[in-house]
Amino acid sequence: MTRKLCIHTETWAAAAPFTITGRTVTEFQTFVADIGEGTRSGRGEGMAIHYLGETTESILAQIESARAAIEAGATREALRSVLPPGAARNTLDAALWDLEARLGGQSAWTLAGVAPRSVETVYTIGIETEPEAMGEKAARVTHPLLKIKLDGDRPVERVEAIRRRRPDARLVVDANQGWSFEQLREVADDMKRLGVIFIEQPLRRGSDEVLEGYQAPLPLAADESCQHLGELEQAARRYQMINIKLDKCGGLTEGLLLARAARERGLGLMVGCMGGTSLAMAPAQVLAQLCDYVDIDGPLLLRNDRLGGFVYDTGQVNLPASGFCWGI
Repeated sequence: MTRKLCIHTETWAAAAPFTITGRTVTEFQTFVADIGEGTRSGRGEGMAIHYLGETTESILAQIESARAAIEAGATREALRSVLPPGAARNTLDAALWDLEARLGGQSAWTLAGVAPRSVETVYTIGIETEPEAMGEKAARVTHPLLKIKLDGDRPVERVEAIRRRRPDARLVVDANQGWSFEQLREVADDMKRLGVIFIEQPLRRGSDEVLEGYQAPLPLAADESCQHLGELEQAARRYQMINIKLDKCGGLTEGLLLARAARERGLGLMVGCMGGTSLAMAPAQVLAQLCDYVDIDGPLLLRNDRLGGFVYDTGQVNLPASGFCWGI
């Protein structure tokens, strides 16, 4: 078996500035791996995790460190021992799934034991300076499920503004580690009153032990506080749901293991994304078949998507009729 690994970076402009706690994004830089074997090749896309200190240089260095193993024929399972969880491993893992599907003539969905059904994704409302601007943004979209980014500044007022403009919408909120425990306790009842389904990552990673024993009025979901399978036991004591992001955990191979282990512990599941094109969303759409909630709206935040991408229709994510960019 002779393989060839190629890696490059791409920059995708955001449709509009996108703000979460402590960060505004105007473009998304992605890593694309191409692994060729014979006349076939597989591609995967990943994105660095800024809050873990990943950089372009560190991701490229990690991928280069795995080159010999990949070109020698390392499997997806073996890759888990070659690289730690993170965007580098996810990028390569996705390319190996794609290559395996193309070599074997079976889709990645079939290889994972799921069907490529349509899934409903959230549409994410980023933080604006004033609550009413977030309400106006929510009013301009028709998606039935909205994910609201919040920080410590007037979180209840922001959700109220959205609820006034979208009384029909189902809402989830994501504080991205932006609250204190005191603020969580202050706003949780109001979030329930406003019909919020769950709160994602209210406290900082590493500072959420106070959640053990806390009886929240609505479910709490771990994102930054559960990076990979090795952190599940601790997260399960503090949260009722897990948001699995493939760039965090190191790819679909790890994500499937994490999802099944979380289910065994009675936890709810969401699959999320760091952003990116449909090439990055595709492995997450495989995992989405096992999840309660889905956040793979990354391409909707871009000015343009990759050719052969998903078809997004009022919250539903569907494969195109032909020529999809991954795993087929």
